[in-house]
Amino acid sequence: MADQLPLANLITLGARDFDALRDFYRRVGWPQVMDDGEFAVFELRGIVLALFPLAKLADDGNAAPEPCAGGIRFTIGIQVDSADEVDRLTDQMRAAGARVTKEPVDAEFFTGRSAYVCDPESNYFEIVWADMPDNPVVIAARRAAGL
Repeated sequence: MADQLPLANLITLGARDFDALRDFYRRVGWPQVMDDGEFAVFELRGIVLALFPLAKLADDGNAAPEPCAGGIRFTIGIQVDSADEVDRLTDQMRAAGARVTKEPVDAEFFTGRSAYVCDPESNYFEIVWADMPDNPVVIAARRAAGL
């Protein structure tokens, strides 16, 4: 069954200011694997994060660009390997220019630690360490990453 499931590990963000957003992710330090001036790609463990100018993304999808209202619409979850790693990655992203909306804390809805940050264009990330090796979400995410 798993071999028949689609591979969904590429997220493309429509960038209002492509150069500034690309430079933010460079400062975060994630490996950049492609940049043609209008499409930039960063590789993380288990997922690829791409940036594309918002107007071009909308045109490619035959849709109108969604105006940003400044609130949270979705999060991209980043699983890390320890509670300390939540703090370290939060600090790394803050130093690169991210806004921390929830400082690292013991998680409220599971056993672990979490923080929320958003990039300069209000794309939100939840940085998570879950001390729940038997949790089906943790198991599925690690399996999807090939771990």
